[in-house]
Amino acid sequence: MSGVRRLGARWRRRRPLRTRLAVAASAAVALVAVGVCAAAFFIIRYELLHQLDLSLTQSATRVIQENRGEGPQTVAGECRYLSAPACAQIVPADPAADPDAAYLLPVATPVREVAAGQRAPYYSNVSRFGQPLRMLTTPFGDGRALQVALRADPVEKGVRQAAVLLAAVGGAGVLLAGLLGYAVSRTGLAPVARLTSTAERIAATRDPRHRIELPPGPPGRQDEVTRLAASFNTMLGELEQSVSSQRRLVADASHELRTPLTALRTNAELLARGDRLTPAQRERASGALGRGIREVTGLVNDLIELARDEEPLPLLEEVRLAEVAEHTVAVARTHWPQTPFLLEVGAGAAEAVRPGVPARLARLLTNLLDNAAKFSPPGTPVEVGLTTHDDGLELTVRDHGPGIPAEDVPYVFDRFYRAEAARALPGSGLGLAMARQIARAHGAELTAGAAPGGGALFTLTFGAQGPPGGSHAS
Repeated sequence: MSGVRRLGARWRRRRPLRTRLAVAASAAVALVAVGVCAAAFFIIRYELLHQLDLSLTQSATRVIQENRGEGPQTVAGECRYLSAPACAQIVPADPAADPDAAYLLPVATPVREVAAGQRAPYYSNVSRFGQPLRMLTTPFGDGRALQVALRADPVEKGVRQAAVLLAAVGGAGVLLAGLLGYAVSRTGLAPVARLTSTAERIAATRDPRHRIELPPGPPGRQDEVTRLAASFNTMLGELEQSVSSQRRLVADASHELRTPLTALRTNAELLARGDRLTPAQRERASGALGRGIREVTGLVNDLIELARDEEPLPLLEEVRLAEVAEHTVAVARTHWPQTPFLLEVGAGAAEAVRPGVPARLARLLTNLLDNAAKFSPPGTPVEVGLTTHDDGLELTVRDHGPGIPAEDVPYVFDRFYRAEAARALPGSGLGLAMARQIARAHGAELTAGAAPGGGALFTLTFGAQGPPGGSHAS
């Protein structure tokens, strides 16, 4: 048995899913068809024999009523024809009572026992005159038994015909089961086959733009395999977006790094020939080299943080956002002395807290303030507001610069994106992208738009709940 099981398991591993499903479906349908045919055969056989037994019972009743008081004898002399009326004979319980009787039907000990009342009536199958018989032995009364027999070959012929017919039907059912099993496996696994071929094509071409064709129909009535294919298409879309984002990040980073690296190499080569430079030239080259190193270092650090694609929150604290805003505004005033920074904290916002990482929230607000100061004309203020509302907490940063053109608003948070007006200004184009990433990691949403009266307005909205999945520490 263990060897058979091992062979079966090896066959299942080596055969494709479609073949195994077709075999399983065919076997199930074939088993049902064979079972139904077998049950029908036994029912037909039982009904035919039951009808024959009813005829024997009726014949026995008629003979008993017509021959009451007669002695041991063969009641019907036409027994050799074995057709209706039934062949019947009366047998006494004591063999000595009929020593010379020549019975046409076989008389055995159970017949005498029925005559003596020691045994219940019974049916039996016997052969006589070269013909199969169905015989009933029942009490006749006064210590006698009545034997009634009818030919059973019509019943046997009917049973054989039923067996042949049901065997043909069963065979046709098995064949039809095979065809249906193949059709079911082919139709049912068609989406799986398309999914498999798409996965193999993606693995071969490394191109996630391929999609699985889905059958038409409303989404709420899709079957499990179609929903699996739809989920696979969604996963492919996410993979394509991730791959495209990765390629764009690499391309943009290489483009952004090319200029400062070229400047670093030029200044390094100048300093390598320091004996040919004047002290003023060496000082300028050294300062340029230091600024280039700081610029490249900042750019690389920003790229490392953005490449994570999620904000690490190892430990959350209850952060008082008003204090973070006051600190970052104070730092911005030292970095941008020509730009006034105005901070306004609304009623109730001074005590508002949210779970988060203080350093990361300060980095988010610093990026917004630096961006606003960069676009603000000298002497025009950058306004920072912190207010509460029904849905949560809102922090706004507004400048009075040229504002954001409507066609640039959807892209201001993209990595390395710069509008036409900003390409001549310093910066890598990563500050706003990093700000949105930090905001989303803290369960907030950062949006950009035009401010009333001109300028740009950035709005950071905190909901009632903090970021999910973090550990809490006071």
